[in-house]
Amino acid sequence: MTQLDRRPSDDRQATALPPDLNARELARWSWRQLTSMRTALVLLLLLALAAIPGSVIPQEDVDSLAVSQWRDNHPRLAPIWDRLDLFSVYGSVWFSAIYILLMISLVGCIIPRLFVYARALRARPPRAPRNLSRLPEHTAYETDEDPEVVLARAAQALRRRRYRVALDEGADSVDAERGHLREAGNLVFHLAVIVVLVGVAVGSLFGYKGGVIMYNGADYGFSNNLTQYDDFAPGSLFDPAVMEPFSFSITDFDVDWITDGPRAGMARKFVAHLDYTTEPGAETRQYDLKVNHPLAIGGTEVFLIGHGYAPVITIRDGDGNIAQSGPTVFLPTNARTFESFGVVKAPDAQPTQIGLEGTFYPTFTMGKDADGKLTMPASAWGDALDPLVSLNVYTGDVGLDNGTSASVYVLDKSKAEQVTKPNGQPFRMDLRPGESVELPDGMGSVTFEGLERWNKIQISRTPGKLVALTGVVAALLGLLGSLFVRPRRLWVRARRRDDGTTLVEVARLDRSSGGDPETGRSELAAIVAALRQDREATP
Repeated sequence: MTQLDRRPSDDRQATALPPDLNARELARWSWRQLTSMRTALVLLLLLALAAIPGSVIPQEDVDSLAVSQWRDNHPRLAPIWDRLDLFSVYGSVWFSAIYILLMISLVGCIIPRLFVYARALRARPPRAPRNLSRLPEHTAYETDEDPEVVLARAAQALRRRRYRVALDEGADSVDAERGHLREAGNLVFHLAVIVVLVGVAVGSLFGYKGGVIMYNGADYGFSNNLTQYDDFAPGSLFDPAVMEPFSFSITDFDVDWITDGPRAGMARKFVAHLDYTTEPGAETRQYDLKVNHPLAIGGTEVFLIGHGYAPVITIRDGDGNIAQSGPTVFLPTNARTFESFGVVKAPDAQPTQIGLEGTFYPTFTMGKDADGKLTMPASAWGDALDPLVSLNVYTGDVGLDNGTSASVYVLDKSKAEQVTKPNGQPFRMDLRPGESVELPDGMGSVTFEGLERWNKIQISRTPGKLVALTGVVAALLGLLGSLFVRPRRLWVRARRRDDGTTLVEVARLDRSSGGDPETGRSELAAIVAALRQDREATP
């Protein structure tokens, strides 16, 4: 068959296809891909991207109240977010998968580099190139000394400059190397990242985080047991036996309000004064709890993360009996003025349940538009200078389902009916402390008794935080070493010439990118000066 008679199929048959990978080879290839530095960087980027929803979307283990509000405001998105675990990002399966793969990738990447680095530390410095004058940083001078004397003095001078020096017997050059700490800094940095990840994982597995809203006053207290928490997020391996048996109450609460400037009316700082005991029967101690100044009891920390108002509202039913009375938490909707939204329920009222929903204004005022006309009510200040609560009334099933009440911050209106005036307008009550309003049709009355404060307290135990902190410090030190340590090699060669003089050549090679040529020339000049000075100092 001639070349022209060959068909394309013959070429394809003649081309040998690579054999398929067997299971062992496929596993080895997959392991190499996973433990490559490129994969580790990609996983680290993915971990950073995966953490973004945790900082944007409210998290159950951080602020369950914010999650409840978010669910109410986004009823269509909430089920989707639940399926994606976006309300608990750091405990989700997909975040844990990225976390574990990053750990495996870093470990598989660093361990081989540790062995390579250990071998490099034991290895002698590289021998001098044949032609030192071809290196970009080199110099030379002549002397009448013997080459052996020059090389011995060069070795001593380089050792004083903390070079690793090799001088073989009969050799015509001194080989020196310095800057191995650069690679050590890289390894320390990557090992520190693993330490940080381990510390965070230990805290997530064995620790816990919980929150509780507490009213101010000695009549209200908290004991560190599971039944006292409003929300509680334990780690997967959490043991309740590690919970310290402390208790505390908020005796007083101070707020420093800004009185002038563009931020007038905002809280500058606030302090909760605690009485606490570390265990039952122990001496009572005092502590001023501030933002970012937690109370540490054993391995547990108590944080102050929020505060607000709790109007004391009494609901009497149609029979004149008190169906509901006491402070009710109103959640701030405006962080500057503490305008707050809240719900009051009286499921035991007769002949029908009563629910109240409305807004609390610490310093009531009527807002004005650009033309100076009154618009919607608002709060001018965060301080309670002129408190007013404005409430709508609902009757019917206000959130009682099979004897279990729904969220205390949500009024279920699907089975309730809003109370209206004879003209069909909603029946709305605007009450200041001490005022009462009779409900239509003999349903009862509502009284605004007074005002109390509440504080949001977060209690957490993170056993791996010191490990993580150690890893962060080590990572910074390793990063500094990898950035500022410059690996370099230096050679000194001495040869006897035909005229009886000795030619001494000194060359330097900077192995780091971006080295300053002036620095190289200065070091070469310093080495030459040290050699000549040592000679002059020798008797």
